[in-house]
Amino acid sequence: MPNGYEINELTKTESWRMFRIIGEFVEGFDRLSGIEPAVTIYGSARLKPEEPLFARVEEVAYRLGQLGFSVITGGGPGVMEAANKGASRAGVASVGLNIELPEEQVCNPYTTKSVTFHHFYVRKVMLVRYASAFIVMPGGLGTMDELTEVLTLIQTHKIKPFPVIMFDSEYWKGFLDWFKQMTLSKGFISPEDLNLLIVCDSPEEVVNTVQTWYVKQEVAGRKALLR
Repeated sequence: MPNGYEINELTKTESWRMFRIIGEFVEGFDRLSGIEPAVTIYGSARLKPEEPLFARVEEVAYRLGQLGFSVITGGGPGVMEAANKGASRAGVASVGLNIELPEEQVCNPYTTKSVTFHHFYVRKVMLVRYASAFIVMPGGLGTMDELTEVLTLIQTHKIKPFPVIMFDSEYWKGFLDWFKQMTLSKGFISPEDLNLLIVCDSPEEVVNTVQTWYVKQEVAGRKALLR
């Protein structure tokens, strides 16, 4: 005789998993309440502190922090650590949304507010929910996933059309060329979809882009209230 009934055990397991997911959402919303305005910075966990890009990411986060923006990252090393370090220097909320992985990812020491998630999709919602802009630094598969997900959410009107800034035109050139020459030419995306992307090569460009957009939104919001 078998020790258990597989279907019943599966149902029980899945039910408890549902409650765990709900719990992660509740914890995330509770812990992140009040951090706005904020920007989310994506990028490779494999970036080394001695590489030039590390200092540039830190500078971007520091300057945005000086303007009053909280900084949200995935909480790990590399680009995430650089961004949290810059936010910490600026004295604003430095948020790290960590994820449980088979090879443990330790939250970097520069976060002032940290939440660890078991489910990737809960974490993804939190990375998007509180941001007024998305800054995509050079990265690998995870960064590509996050970039295309943000673009899809904007394209399908699931979130507001916030700026999606791709940092380092040389790094992203091949990706953007492929988008134009293959995906756009075959009609799989529209020209408007490419307009969602803003390419910047300096911390100053990034900060000015975010600030300009945010000020325009504030002005538009005030005008709407007066109508």
